[in-house]
Parts: sequence; C-alpha cells; structure tokens
Amino acid sequence: MPGRFLIIQTAFIGDVILASALLEQLHDHYPSATLDLLVRQGNESLFTDHPFLNQVLIWKKKKRKYRNLWQLGAQIRASRYDVVLNLQRFGATGLLTAFSGAGTTIGFDKNPFSAWFTHRVPHQIGGNPDNNLGPTRHEVDRNADLLRPLGNFGTRQPRPKLYPQPADYAAVKPYQMGDYVCIAPTSVWFTKQFPANGWVNVIAGLRHAGPVYLLGAPPDLPACEAIRQQSGSGRVVNLAGKLSLLQSAALMQGAVMNYVNDSAPLHLCSAMNAPTTAIFCSTTPAFGFGPLADNARIVEARELLTCKPCNLHGRPTCPLGHFRCAYGIEIEEVVSDER
Repeated sequence: MPGRFLIIQTAFIGDVILASALLEQLHDHYPSATLDLLVRQGNESLFTDHPFLNQVLIWKKKKRKYRNLWQLGAQIRASRYDVVLNLQRFGATGLLTAFSGAGTTIGFDKNPFSAWFTHRVPHQIGGNPDNNLGPTRHEVDRNADLLRPLGNFGTRQPRPKLYPQPADYAAVKPYQMGDYVCIAPTSVWFTKQFPANGWVNVIAGLRHAGPVYLLGAPPDLPACEAIRQQSGSGRVVNLAGKLSLLQSAALMQGAVMNYVNDSAPLHLCSAMNAPTTAIFCSTTPAFGFGPLADNARIVEARELLTCKPCNLHGRPTCPLGHFRCAYGIEIEEVVSDER
C-alpha cells in the first residue's frame, strides 16, 4: 500500500479548492497514508491545520520562479514519495513529476512531460469554444481519474472540502447575527464578472431584509465599495480584504444565499456545501466548474449566443463589444430562488 503521496496543483485558488476533493478520497482509501500538497504561494492559507495534510509545499512563482522550482525538485526527490499526482497540464510541474523519483507518477496526457510519467490519463474539457463540445464532466471527476491507476476507489467522488478553524468561525461570528446574504461580485477576468450595475440591481431585488456582505480580496475593495455606495442601502457591508479565505468560507457557510460569479468564491461554496447562486457570463458550466452544493443553481442569459463560450478562462474585454452574455441575464431570475 502506498505510504507517501504528493498532490501537485499550483494553479489558481478555485483549482486548488477543487483539488481538495482528492485529499478526501485518498484519506478515505488510505487513512494511514502521508498526504502532502504542492501549491503556489498565496494559496497555502486554504489548508491551515487541515486534518489530513502532513505538509503543504509552496512554489514561489512570482520571484525567482525557476530557482525556486529547482529547489522544490530537490525537496521532492529527498522526500521519497511513493506516488506523485499532478493535476496540471503545464511543463514546469510536469518536470517536477517526471524527475520526482517517485515509484508511481500520474498526470494528464496533455502535460508536455507526460511521456515520462508512469501513467498518463486522458483529459477532456466539455463545452470548449472550438465547437468540440464533448461530454460535460466536472473538474473533480476529471481529477479523480488520476486515481484509477492505483486501483478501485469506487464510484463515490467526494466534493471538495475545506476546514475553517475555530478562530475563523470566531472572526466572522459578529457578522452572523440573524439571516444574511453574501455577494462575491468580482473576478480576475472581466467577462466572467457580472457587471457592477447588475449587482446593484440584485441587491435592490432581494426580498431578504438582513445584511448583505460583499466579499473579495484586498484588490477588490474599490469595486465592492462602489457597489455598496451605488446600492444606497445601509444594510450592505463591504468586507473585501477584511477576511481570510477560510474566514470567508466560514461566513458563506452560514449565509441564506451566496451570489457568485464563475470564480473562486463559487468553489468556496462547494467546499462548504453553502447555498449557491452561480452566474455564468462568458463561460459555461459545461467546462466542468459548476457549483456542487446541495442547494445550488446556475443563472445564465437565456439568449442563445453563438459567441458563448468565447474562452475557457474568460477575457479582459468582450471580443465583440456587446457583452450580451452578461447584460442579457435577468435580475428577477438571479433573485427568484432566494431562500
């Protein structure tokens, strides 16, 4: 039985959150195994005091990227892992995997170094914008395919899961007096982001009378503040930059509803089984990044647009200039299922 595992996922926050489902599945199957995780610097805070993790390795990609990669490679080889699972399809992590020294190395066939893995797993994203629609499979299921070379893990695929600590719940307790709604209105990509005036109209259309918390990272503070001011409502509170990722997760867990874009807060909701209304503008749930919470719904523009999806990750501007995939979303539909 394998004793030491390394899971590699150095992409963005949402991808790392979804990778946590593998930790759940590996722990279920190998409860005594040592599980380590490699992430990019900044995402390690998601796993503070995670009950199944032995160690979180950090790749400092923003400064001395390749020097730090070389040092990571030496650290990984010295750790003598039995199994390395690489969730990424890019060369740098493929290099780490191929030369990890592990007895079993598993990754996707699209990785340029996959020829040097002991097992290559096919990777397919449904609904891609080059008209090769393919079947819709969620990212957690694609990641779970990497476990097949290790044997039968059964058909149950756990959802991603995060573990806020008592201090995280204590930090958000003052905001949890009565029912409340959370809105995460921003995204790294413009075309994934429901417009600010749309969020203002969502706030106006909420039947819920309690607090509305705007969530985001420190760079999102000005955008959230503009929405707060434009809403003209004293119940809207701008918490952007004030909460850690795990604190945000703890707050979203207790919300009446969480309104999110196709971005990291959507996956925070999935990891906490928090109620979710996910708005998809230029992208599509067919890519496999939709919500997984028990109480979850998806809202998109009803108009069938030949330009949607225009890109897997989103774009800085609408290529056609009309952004109808966002402006065509009905506010009434966004708030229609408010609990």
